[in-house]
Amino acid sequence: MALRQVAIYGKGGIGKSTTTQNLTAGLSELGKKIMVVGCDPKADSTRLLLNGLAQKTVLDTLREEGDDIELTDIMKIGFNGIRCVESGGPEPGVGCAGRGIITSITMLENLGAYTDDLDYVFYDVLGDVVCGGFAMPIREGKAKEIYIVASGEMMALYAANNICKGIKKYALKGGVRLGGIICNSRNVDREIELLRAFAKELGSQLIYFVPRNNVVQRAEIRKKTVIDYDPKNSQAGEYRNLARAIEENQMFVIPKPMTQERLEEILVEYGLMDELKDNYQI
Repeated sequence: MALRQVAIYGKGGIGKSTTTQNLTAGLSELGKKIMVVGCDPKADSTRLLLNGLAQKTVLDTLREEGDDIELTDIMKIGFNGIRCVESGGPEPGVGCAGRGIITSITMLENLGAYTDDLDYVFYDVLGDVVCGGFAMPIREGKAKEIYIVASGEMMALYAANNICKGIKKYALKGGVRLGGIICNSRNVDREIELLRAFAKELGSQLIYFVPRNNVVQRAEIRKKTVIDYDPKNSQAGEYRNLARAIEENQMFVIPKPMTQERLEEILVEYGLMDELKDNYQI
């Protein structure tokens, strides 16, 4: 089976890192060999897989030790054999954090991290595609599959639509495709219908709806994925189902981003603009 390189995007704070770590835990139970590359300067994309271990980032390692480093200096083995890497970021106030992604992927390639036995590489990418560095996994054709984590909240959908503009821009050059929208539920009214309509408008699919469950927070406090913390919990089953949905997915498209006007029409249809007006007395 060919290596599947997957990037997870979405608005900051939407739960990308939590979703990615729980999803990859589910895939590992299916016997898949996985590497997770954290592309967020906060370096928190792998901590649940490593039970809270503060992993030394690629950029910190380069700064402290120079170019002469081994793969074991920047890669740790986490839950169920998942390989974990954090790209890190520049010193605060200096440089572009997106550069860390470019440096890290190049370093991993040079050190032979992309081994033949890998089934998946996941890139957990910060926020919206606003900086060239953060677009790197799709711009350079490293990640061929994109999944966007969203919810039924207005700003999450704005961000998802913007990300689709980035995917469309690089689709023909790099071969990147949108695999679907993952809803990380916030218990918004009519949320699943809204996300299905949103995904359909993009020409894509709502690949999975992850219900809200406080066990996710309880597991995070203990620095574990839900599958590790409480494997028999119904939420662990949801993440296993998400993993199977990703594994079996056959729908990969060049998305059709909406105009601002069309997006707002959908938000009005599902009552989100009314909610905004109520909150801000527009």
